[in-house]
Amino acid sequence: MEEFEPKIVAFCCHYCAYSAADLAGSMRLQYPPNIRIVEMPCSGTIDHRVILDAFEKGADGVYVAGCMEGDCHFLKGNYRAKKRVNYVKKVLAEIGLESERLEFFNLSAAMGPRFAEIANEMTERIKKLGPSPLRRKGEEK
Repeated sequence: MEEFEPKIVAFCCHYCAYSAADLAGSMRLQYPPNIRIVEMPCSGTIDHRVILDAFEKGADGVYVAGCMEGDCHFLKGNYRAKKRVNYVKKVLAEIGLESERLEFFNLSAAMGPRFAEIANEMTERIKKLGPSPLRRKGEEK
């Protein structure tokens, strides 16, 4: 049997997390190709419905990455994002999905190696959890 390759969506703020992902690429750092990066103007613009929609559409894992605490370009966007992620983690637990499928990370634009590390960590975490029970039949691969 083939090894399960999880689908992971990474919502990244434009100024820091997305720049860290870009730096990881420029440095030719290896991380799993199953990470789908969605660039956002600020992590604080993430809405709980967007996170839940990603799971509903077949994501096995999701993470939101924003600026370092105290360094948000929009002042408190990363605090709002972290609060929303923690709320959705509770919702996931209530509906029977492992809250570990969702996480929030703080990154600076200079943290390309940390971005690659997070991508690897999340992939390993989701592999241990297995496919999301919300994944539709025929989407096993």
